[in-house]
Amino acid sequence: MAETRTMAINIPVLTRVEGEGALDLTIADGAITGLHLRIFEPPRLFEKLLEGRHYLEVPDMVARICGICPVAYQMSAVQALENILGIVPTPWVAAMRRLFYCGEWIESHSLHIHLLAAPDFLGFSNVVELAGAHADVVRRGLRLQEAGNAIIRFLGGRSVHPVGARVGGFWRAPGVAEAAALHARLEALLPEAADLVRWTAALPLPQEAQDFLGVALRHAGEYPMNQGHIVSSAGLDIGAERFAEEFEESQVPHSTALHCRHRGSDYLVGPLARMNLNFDRLPAATQQLARESGRAFPSANMYDSVVARALEIHGALLLALGVLKDYAPTDGPYLSAPPRAGVGYGATEAPRGMLWHRYELAADGRVLSARIVPPTSQNQARMEEDLRRSLTRAGLDRPHAVLRQQAETVIRNYDPCISCATHFLDLCIDRP
Repeated sequence: MAETRTMAINIPVLTRVEGEGALDLTIADGAITGLHLRIFEPPRLFEKLLEGRHYLEVPDMVARICGICPVAYQMSAVQALENILGIVPTPWVAAMRRLFYCGEWIESHSLHIHLLAAPDFLGFSNVVELAGAHADVVRRGLRLQEAGNAIIRFLGGRSVHPVGARVGGFWRAPGVAEAAALHARLEALLPEAADLVRWTAALPLPQEAQDFLGVALRHAGEYPMNQGHIVSSAGLDIGAERFAEEFEESQVPHSTALHCRHRGSDYLVGPLARMNLNFDRLPAATQQLARESGRAFPSANMYDSVVARALEIHGALLLALGVLKDYAPTDGPYLSAPPRAGVGYGATEAPRGMLWHRYELAADGRVLSARIVPPTSQNQARMEEDLRRSLTRAGLDRPHAVLRQQAETVIRNYDPCISCATHFLDLCIDRP
């Protein structure tokens, strides 16, 4: 019987991903026999911190979970809490929430494409090197990112951990002059957003088709962002209140982040899943831009996520311009309701994928329990499967530096938000 040999190899940590973790890989007899994407940051305990707080405190607290996508946490929370209180947002509030979310998609996607992902596809180690060769591209990305931040400030008061949102709506309605100035700024950037789609579509992306389950929201009349049913590429179609019936979180020994699976299987959330399930809901101009760029959806190539992000930036800009064009302030930027006991659910589409919240309130409005399922925990099992397939396809006998770069590229493509720390990956390989 042939002897199986193993050895341990440590790979330096990875930057350009939010958070800290490690990848442990065991290779024996030319095959991967163990693969663990370890997330070992201390639990942040936000769900426990919310217990005992009044429901009006929740939006400002959950905004602190992420500095890149605070809007997603706020909008999922207020949706769930309004579900309990019986609040139906006014048309003005609903439109402003879509606008608010557009800002987050634009800034988050712009950051990911230019600062995190593009260097991988063009052979640079970081955005500084990328800027040295493609300064205009990086400047364009920063302009788009700042425009997204400006939208968040317009309604949130500030772009990081915004404080303008509340249960029932917003604390204030911005003025007409503010809206007009923002509209002019966004309109000037629309050609640059179209150029970004063409640029990402021309990137030398790896061509690796995979069979995966995609999960996203779907809305009857618009591209999903702040509302919709939970659907999948396998035909699932449920309301947010039934999420726990179909999806199960579990703890694994190697990670402080929970793994979430659909009926025991890994699945994908995020821009590619949204695009695959909702391409027909994009603005007509964005759909045409995708066709002209030579990209077809649904796509089985995970790396088409970067093109999906660019398309979502273009679509979000068009949506934001439509809301701002006919903007008028209101004397009632929010609705109020007396507290009452109950359980409520909310699901929205964060830049990285579907985000689900569940809250239970006491009769006096205090939070009795909270449960938050973020996109990264939903994608973690899918990332591990993608790593297994991609590394095997690349060749497990290749040099460690090559395998590390391959693993980093796969992980960064999911844009995992582990925390607001700096480092993510420390790759440890055991192999003959």
